[in-house]
Amino acid sequence: MLQGINPLLTGELLMHLDEMGHSDAVIIVDAHFPASRLAERLITLPGTTSPDVLAAVCSVLPLDDTPAVDLMTSADGDVLDVQKELMSAAGVTEDGVRFVDRFDFYDDAEDAYVIIRTGETRKYGCVIVRKGLVGHTSA
Repeated sequence: MLQGINPLLTGELLMHLDEMGHSDAVIIVDAHFPASRLAERLITLPGTTSPDVLAAVCSVLPLDDTPAVDLMTSADGDVLDVQKELMSAAGVTEDGVRFVDRFDFYDDAEDAYVIIRTGETRKYGCVIVRKGLVGHTSA
């Protein structure tokens, strides 16, 4: 166990997040998402929620911008509670979100560096974030 690391961040997940390059995508999806079919690299975290996993990922991964977060557009176009929780977990407002059609979201998932399937059972509990640049300090 590592000190200061969210316990949802398994060794395997941390390895994948570390290996990602700038603009590589990590997709956190709900239990309904066809992750096994689409993922090249799949991490399964049953019993978790998408917002909790996103908050854990964001604790170690700097987010890219323009936009920082992609959410799947709900069937009626409303912003759902789970999506509001995802925005909060990522530290963005609705202005920092791009809403993506379901099938475009699936296409994006095929190109993701890693997909994390949660135990989230609420519909549209899926999010795409891209790795930004890790800050550095000069010596």
